[in-house]
Amino acid sequence: MGLQGLNVIDDAPERIAASVLVRYGYLLTVGHFSYGGPAPRCGSLVVLRSTRGTELGRVLATCGCGCPIDVGRDTIDAYIAESGGHSYPFTTEGRVLRIATAQDLQEQAHIDSAKPQYIRACRELIAELDLPMRLVDVELLLGGEMATFYFVAPGRIDFRNLVKQLASRFRTRIQMHQVGSRDEARIAADYETCGQHCCCRQFLKVLRPVNMGSAKIQKATLDPTKVSGRCGRLKCCLRFEEQTYDELRRQLPRVGSRVRTAEGPGTVIETMLLAQLLKVRLDTDRVIAVANDELLERDLPASAGAPHRPTPSDSPLMADDTEPTQSDARDDEDQPEFGASDDPPPLNSRTDTPQPQPASHTSPASARNNQAGPNPSRSRRKRQRGRGGPGTR
Repeated sequence: MGLQGLNVIDDAPERIAASVLVRYGYLLTVGHFSYGGPAPRCGSLVVLRSTRGTELGRVLATCGCGCPIDVGRDTIDAYIAESGGHSYPFTTEGRVLRIATAQDLQEQAHIDSAKPQYIRACRELIAELDLPMRLVDVELLLGGEMATFYFVAPGRIDFRNLVKQLASRFRTRIQMHQVGSRDEARIAADYETCGQHCCCRQFLKVLRPVNMGSAKIQKATLDPTKVSGRCGRLKCCLRFEEQTYDELRRQLPRVGSRVRTAEGPGTVIETMLLAQLLKVRLDTDRVIAVANDELLERDLPASAGAPHRPTPSDSPLMADDTEPTQSDARDDEDQPEFGASDDPPPLNSRTDTPQPQPASHTSPASARNNQAGPNPSRSRRKRQRGRGGPGTR
């Protein structure tokens, strides 16, 4: 029975893949290359020829072989359009030569063993030429056609002398590739604080800027040491998870809105996005936690089920027989008393004889504010100053 099954497998026709979707290079470029050979498995290594030379690549999917993981060009184009469009590192200039053999893998390992010599020589020349740049890593191809040096620099660098000296030493084509801090993490980093591979190294191709608003939406801590990735900038996951958080937030009622639960109406005082839970303060001043899908009603009017709060018009003190308040009593005390008659006493007319006022010790400001008439003593002092009397200085 088992031998017959083996014969069936051997006699089965071999699937031929017209093209293969591969990923290659330190910057994880994706290529859709023609093949025309036996369909490789997803994740297997192949030898391909790109615009840089002969190198190894990893199979992402096969196209045109009729297998369950067959991916059409329309699906690839739609994925690229949603993942960044023209910014997505995608190319069709190349072809797959063969499935990588054990000899190919040994040859690549032998070539990579010489990387420390390339790195040491490049750093020595950078220090000798006093160039403001920092070397990150070097990539050596399987065919030996090119050596690519990745470096970080604050601006543009004139490295023509550096390229000449490296080419004369290693007898190969030299390419200098300047990268940013995010691409540096893609090349050199391995794991993140979450325990997974860095997103930029595993699947994220388009590294778009991330702002602090994404961290605030997700209610993450704003401590830079906790929201920054291996590149020293905000983590990329804060940005591509923002859409999920927006959808979850739209499903929850707003904080401060009125809802009806199985235990009665109340007001939402806090929401939890990922757990889809609400913290509701009931009208009985009891706080409960309710799942979002367990709410009976949402966005109730402010008066629906709300406890009645007394208003000033409901107070018995605001009736017609109101009692005087403390301020009213104080105002009554400030009113002058005119005796038995409610009319004030008549004021003296201009023809009345002025009554002499006793001398009082008042301040100059009070004397100036006095509207009764001119002060005789002040007039006398002014006349003495005009004559040169004792009042002059």
